[in-house]
Amino acid sequence: MTILDLVLFLPLIGFLALLLVPKSNPGASRMGALIISLAIFIVSLGLLAPYWQAAPTGYTISTNVSWINYPPIRYHVGIDGLSLWLVLLTTLLTPISVLVSWKYIDHRVKEFFAFMMLLEFGMLGVFVALDLFLFFTFWEVSLVPMYFLIGIWGHERRIYAAVKFFLYTMAGSALMLAAIIYLYNKAGSFDVVDITNQMQAGRLALDPHVQMLLFLAFFIAFAIKVPLFPLHTWLPDAHVEAPTAGSVMLASVMLKMGTYGLLRFCVGLFPSAARASAPWVAGLAIVGIVYGALVALMQPNMKKLVAYSSVSHLGFVVLGIFSFTQQGLDGAVYQMLNHGVSTGALFILVGFLYERRHSLEIAAYGGVSTPAPNLAAVFLITTLASIGLPTLNNFIGEYLVLQGSAQANFTWTVFAALGVILSACYMLWLYQRTFYGKASESVSHHMFDLGAREWAAILPLLLLMVWMGTFTQTFLPSISAQNAQILRQATPNALAAGLHGTEPGSEVKR
Repeated sequence: MTILDLVLFLPLIGFLALLLVPKSNPGASRMGALIISLAIFIVSLGLLAPYWQAAPTGYTISTNVSWINYPPIRYHVGIDGLSLWLVLLTTLLTPISVLVSWKYIDHRVKEFFAFMMLLEFGMLGVFVALDLFLFFTFWEVSLVPMYFLIGIWGHERRIYAAVKFFLYTMAGSALMLAAIIYLYNKAGSFDVVDITNQMQAGRLALDPHVQMLLFLAFFIAFAIKVPLFPLHTWLPDAHVEAPTAGSVMLASVMLKMGTYGLLRFCVGLFPSAARASAPWVAGLAIVGIVYGALVALMQPNMKKLVAYSSVSHLGFVVLGIFSFTQQGLDGAVYQMLNHGVSTGALFILVGFLYERRHSLEIAAYGGVSTPAPNLAAVFLITTLASIGLPTLNNFIGEYLVLQGSAQANFTWTVFAALGVILSACYMLWLYQRTFYGKASESVSHHMFDLGAREWAAILPLLLLMVWMGTFTQTFLPSISAQNAQILRQATPNALAAGLHGTEPGSEVKR
């Protein structure tokens, strides 16, 4: 057993352990979830060891054993520069989400925290699975706890939002499953590394039309999860109705399952179809960037505003991926992490406001900085990070994406840059309406400043915003090395070599 197996299965053990806690002792469920999730995060830091002084490519920690004999399904998991930081983001945000829910969740406490552990297990599995059947299993596992988190602990329209979320994702999953089965019939394997090696060596040749259909099947599943315009309509409902922890995990981690899938599978397995589709996918990404920002500008509800900002920000990620440039891919992966940190922090802070005022309407606030100056300061830093202020994290990701897209097509960059301007408009307007002005009597009565538990939840994210905006070399070398390998395999020369049955110079390491 490797440290990766331990990180993966500790949440499942935590889920089962929390089910044994008596319902009459909610404090034990809270404390148990916090201790287990903190332990998982501490253990996950051990995954950094191979990357401490080098930037290796390929999978540095992996396990590959038989799971089911026929069809040959294997428990094959591994970690590389692409999945490493997403795993660490997941293990960091889970204990933070537990802290955020400490007082907010006051009914069915045991079940809530058990589902949080199961959600972490599913999402970690998605990022490390290297067998397509195993990947699909984890993909579906992660849906179940999120469905219940929204449906049981959400707001007034929680059932509608949970069902809509589930149906949208399941529709895409059905297409992806059909493509996985077809690939297995052609390759005789579900193993991603084996399939990639077969394609690179020319032993597995897919007709261009077939490759395009397979690409589209995977693409639709991942585009729904991102979500990419026009498949985004489930997201605002899910965010508005979800509890704070559900919104944090959904925005910060679950949406990255879609962008991770686009890069790992759509580009990794079907590079020719991905390159051919780049113009129209980039067009959808740009429309999502501008549309999401414009709709966010008109929102009266804080959670909906942040939800539509996610549509805009994740459009940058998709644009970076389909620019097929080193800077674009680096910026896309970095922006996945940036969005997880800054938007996760925004949802946490909106949750703090809701716990005090019990309203998500922006009009219900105003003058909050007077009774809660520390909350106002933290919200301002997070706002500035979200709009891409230099020295804070989002600036680096957006800059790299725009630089990469400019190399591919400068027109794309001109239109995408509008999203940066509009993000400043809607975020600063939100801040002005919420924190400035004269505080009404009801706001003054209900609003109080950050407590110790709230500081413990938000402070790690604030530190990361500054760290990621200034010490980018902590993260980028490992990301760049893996992206360079993906680009080498997706270059026209490598693709031509594969079609003619010759071994290209670049191969996925086992």
